Amino acid sequence: MTDTTNLTTAEGLAAMEAELAALEGEGRREIAARIRTAREWGDLKENSEYHEAKNEQAHLETKIARLRERISGAVVVEEGAEGAGEVVGFGSTVVVRDETGAQQTWRIVSSHDASPREGRLSAESPVALALLGRAPGEQAAVTLPKGKRTLTVVSVS
Repeated sequence: MTDTTNLTTAEGLAAMEAELAALEGEGRREIAARIRTAREWGDLKENSEYHEAKNEQAHLETKIARLRERISGAVVVEEGAEGAGEVVGFGSTVVVRDETGAQQTWRIVSSHDASPREGRLSAESPVALALLGRAPGEQAAVTLPKGKRTLTVVSVS
């Protein structure tokens, strides 16, 4: 089983880099302007706007540091590299059918890129873990909060 902690797609890495650029640029400029404005209002001891802006600055810098760490440790995996359409792997797009006949399509991505509503499923999720390594036609049983489900892999790309 592949360690999915730092895996990402090229698209996911680009999104993280864009977010970092926005935070380091516009985000820092906005907070610096708020701090400057609040300083002009006088006594800093009782200036709630100043303290709020300084707290937001600390949160922003923490977010920037965490994002830099994620980017530096990211391992970019080409879509479908683990089986290239033969089996479900990181970056694969998989179509599954449940026992009721309902079909769903998911792309297996890192937890950072996951958005089930948009069809991106974390490789660390119970459903993805059950599907990884499965070929079309194979079944996977997965236990979810609402009970056990059996999923059949329809296709992998």
